[in-house]
Amino acid sequence: MGVAWTISALVPDGLAEAEVGAAVQAAVDEVVRQMSDWEAASDLSRFNAASPGWVEVPPGLLHVVQAGLSLAEATDGAFDPTLGRLVGLWGFGPAGPAADLPADATLAGAPAGWRQVELDLAGRRIRQPGGLALDLSGIAKGYGVDQAAQALEALGVRDYLVEIGGELRGAGVKSSGEPWFVEIEPPPGFAADEPILVALHELSIATSGEWRRAVDHGGRRYGHTLDPATRRPLDNGVEQVTVLHAECMQADALCTALAVMGPVAGLAFADAEGLAALFVVREGGGLAERQSRAFAAMLD
Repeated sequence: MGVAWTISALVPDGLAEAEVGAAVQAAVDEVVRQMSDWEAASDLSRFNAASPGWVEVPPGLLHVVQAGLSLAEATDGAFDPTLGRLVGLWGFGPAGPAADLPADATLAGAPAGWRQVELDLAGRRIRQPGGLALDLSGIAKGYGVDQAAQALEALGVRDYLVEIGGELRGAGVKSSGEPWFVEIEPPPGFAADEPILVALHELSIATSGEWRRAVDHGGRRYGHTLDPATRRPLDNGVEQVTVLHAECMQADALCTALAVMGPVAGLAFADAEGLAALFVVREGGGLAERQSRAFAAMLD
């Protein structure tokens, strides 16, 4: 998926570092085999290329798609895992940058929409309505962090910090007895009053920043997060969103959902759900922070 993983951990006596690394690599390799649209032979790619009808999928992929659809319903479609065709049209998919901006008619005709997806949980199947492409880039990486953490715990590792592409999950403490502190990286050009450090004790953190992946057309920058309602990159002032959650999969997906909702509706949703969320928004020619009540309470 174009990212690397790292681990800091206290390994029990008798457990070799190579065994730990192999277990984590096996866990994330399985996520890639199931959910990477960059791999033509992955289960996700197989579904996206399938003819209309029911497609059998492995449990992990079914679980992540179910979680994505549940969040789509909870956020009225702000998170939508069915935007694969649109992601490709805007130049953020496996095919790489697009030569030109997609035409309005092309965007309107691209198959997308989370309500079109049906799941058969008992039969481990997803129905392909025809031409629809799932894109799990906003949730699979966080799921990979969770799977890596489970692989560590299965080996008896209880104190660890896992990181995959900027998404992290921590448990236990360091050898000093301190929690795993991580600093939230600010967007370029934003000078925070002071660094924001969070302690990842049985907690995950994910950040989605429009500055991390963008394309330029005609002197204008277009970020990688698409608004399912407009089928276009966000234009609501959100530059970055950070979310803390017990599950990294949820933190990952919620970043996208809150960014799409925007600083007003997104903060209202975070407060209603008790989510610890930090927004960085474009305001008055500069950048400003907006914190949910749970995030502010966590810092206090």
